Amino acid sequence: MPSEGRCWETLQALRSSDKGRLCYHRDWLLRGEDVLEECMSLPKLSSYSGWVLDHVLPHMQENPPPPETSTSPTSTSALDQASFVPESPVGNPAFSPASSATPDGTKSKHESQHTGPMVLQSSRGIKVEGCIRMYELVHRMKGAEGLRQWQEEQERKVRALSEMASEQLKRFDERKELKLHKEFQDLREVMEKSSREALGQQEKLKAEHRHRAKILNLKLREAEQQRLRQAEQERLRKEEGLVRLRSLYALQEEVLHLSQQLDSADQHRDLLKADLSAFQTRGNQLCGLISGIIRATSESVFPTAEDQAVAERALQEMRDLLVNLQQEITRACEDKRRQDEEEAQMKRQESQMQQGPEVHKESPAPSQGPGVKQNKGSKLKEIFDKIHSLLSGKPVQSGGHSVSVTLNPQGLDFVQYKLAEKFVKQGEEEVASHHEAAFPIAVVASGIWELHPRVGDLILAHLHKKCPYSVPFYPAFKEGMALEDYQRMLGYQVKDSKVEQQDNFLKRMSGMIRLYAAIIQLRWPYGNRQEVHPHGLNHGWRWLAQILNMEPLSDVTATLLFDFLEVCGNALMKRYQVQFWKMILLIKEDYFPRIEAITSSGQMGSFIRLKQFLEKCLRHKEIPVPKGFLTSSFWRS
Repeated sequence: MPSEGRCWETLQALRSSDKGRLCYHRDWLLRGEDVLEECMSLPKLSSYSGWVLDHVLPHMQENPPPPETSTSPTSTSALDQASFVPESPVGNPAFSPASSATPDGTKSKHESQHTGPMVLQSSRGIKVEGCIRMYELVHRMKGAEGLRQWQEEQERKVRALSEMASEQLKRFDERKELKLHKEFQDLREVMEKSSREALGQQEKLKAEHRHRAKILNLKLREAEQQRLRQAEQERLRKEEGLVRLRSLYALQEEVLHLSQQLDSADQHRDLLKADLSAFQTRGNQLCGLISGIIRATSESVFPTAEDQAVAERALQEMRDLLVNLQQEITRACEDKRRQDEEEAQMKRQESQMQQGPEVHKESPAPSQGPGVKQNKGSKLKEIFDKIHSLLSGKPVQSGGHSVSVTLNPQGLDFVQYKLAEKFVKQGEEEVASHHEAAFPIAVVASGIWELHPRVGDLILAHLHKKCPYSVPFYPAFKEGMALEDYQRMLGYQVKDSKVEQQDNFLKRMSGMIRLYAAIIQLRWPYGNRQEVHPHGLNHGWRWLAQILNMEPLSDVTATLLFDFLEVCGNALMKRYQVQFWKMILLIKEDYFPRIEAITSSGQMGSFIRLKQFLEKCLRHKEIPVPKGFLTSSFWRS
């Protein structure tokens, strides 16, 4: 129909008009406006006209309807059955009463409000309205389906998130539980560590307590030992004092006896040309000296070693006085006898001349005395040859028997050991009593040492054992050591728990040091002079340097230094010259104060003797040759 085409044009024009461009609310029914008010208002297009114009009209223009030839129902049906128009709401199940309901089960208010007016519209409008409603329904259903799918998707996501949150919660709980477990483990480890540390600290405290208790016990034991040593030393001092006192009384008695012998020499006054008053005066002085020492001793309880030494020197001087006096008397008597014989001879001659011819009588030759002494050098050579032959395996006569070291497999070792022991024992006893004896013993020992080195090693071993100061070595007191064992280590002789006197001990040490000092400077004169001394002066220089590097011992160091320098000082002076005098100055300036600091007033004798000896040597710039030294003339005699 021509009117339908104009309708579309009208709709197009209306859409282009100001009112057609207005915005319409499709949900006006939801706001509850009155339908009747709309009927009473001016006619207006449907709220879906805009959508129809956007979607239906362009399609109609692309497929225009055939020109209207008649007004038969066929054209109407053709319009009604156009391909772009959806089915009638009546025939479409979607527009059934059930389908007209909203997704939530309620009937659309829009449909209920437009049911009446739609009858009044034309068939074309009804179709358009139906299409609009159909589209709305389809769109609503798609929206509902999309909403449902979206809800399902959200539910799935919620479930996934819930499951994930649950899993995370589980992991969180597991981590929390693990953390608690680790914290518990750490706490337990800390507690165990602290417990172990506490136990360790407790054990350490126990060990420290035991250590302190041990140290305390050691200190108590050491204090007790010190007390015992002091008591022993006090006892020894008293015993030595008593011995010295008895010795002083004996010395006084002997001096008085010698003084009486001096007085008894008055009967020979006529024979002596010398004046006896000098001898008697000096004897009286010596008696007074000893008496004064004894009186002073009575005030200080016991005499000292120096007092005894002074008394012994006084006794020796008294003996020398008596010996000199006896020599004078003997010489005077011999002169008197010779004079008497000459006078008798002259008288006989005079009588013979008076009686007859002179008779010459042959006077008998004086007979040699029975005590002719053998040359000392040849005696030493005989002893040396005998010892050398024995050590070389040759048979030697001893005590009427032939002796040889080859008779026993261990004979040589035994002889070497006993020979070395004998040499040291001679130094301990014979040299200690007679200082000059050190040189003949030393020259034989040096010769044997040169030919038989093992004997020399054994000599050193015995010497170091009996006199540790010959090393030099000062033994230290060790914990738990008995006092007697320590005194034996120091060189003292202990018999029946009694320690020898200090004077006797120093005398033995002095003898062995003098023997050692003589050995290092002497060589056997009949040996090979091309070879080096097996234990020469360099060892003496080393001994002197080492002993000066050690802390001095009271009464011992001064005695040993004096003995060593008196015997060996001259040889060291010739060998080392300026360096030796530097050593002597060091002793005087540095070592003397150290010795004096540790020496008590009763033990100053040895220190004073050493000091005077070195001062004399420095003053004369010479160390004297020791008494008894074997010179070349000794061997030529």
